Amino acid sequence: MGMAKTGEDFFAHLDAHGIDHATHRHPPVFRVGEGAGVKAALPGGHTKNLFLKDAKGQLWLVSALDDTRIDLKALPRAIGSAKLSFGSEERLLAALGVRPGSVTPFALINDPDHAVRFVLDGALMAHGTLNFHPLSNDATTAISRAGFLNFLTSLGVQPLVIDLGGLE
Repeated sequence: MGMAKTGEDFFAHLDAHGIDHATHRHPPVFRVGEGAGVKAALPGGHTKNLFLKDAKGQLWLVSALDDTRIDLKALPRAIGSAKLSFGSEERLLAALGVRPGSVTPFALINDPDHAVRFVLDGALMAHGTLNFHPLSNDATTAISRAGFLNFLTSLGVQPLVIDLGGLE
């Protein structure tokens, strides 16, 4: 595995694939709720992203609308995983090349071997514009839903789309 790609590499990848994007720089945001000013400035679906590991060692990235309550006890049945816990900072850095607070599906660009399985909230896909960190939490990148799907396709990533807010 080479050096983890940076935000600049990521933007170059979007440009190379003809995917429109707009990035808004802001002070670092470490948790959902801190970025209210950022959200007011950027229309579309804002997200929370969880990096998880299951009891069998499989890594998972879960992206949902920021106000979605994700039931980690019900999630394994919905996605076919073993019992889930949060992945460590070291594992996150090794797998996706980002640090806690900067977790984003855009970091899948650093997972060419597809070691991380990607779960996407169906409610998020109801938005025409999606907002994620571009590999660092001092900016937010807006991308169309179609552009986001094109990005995943360009990486060969098949998301598992489920309604995370409706887990029983």
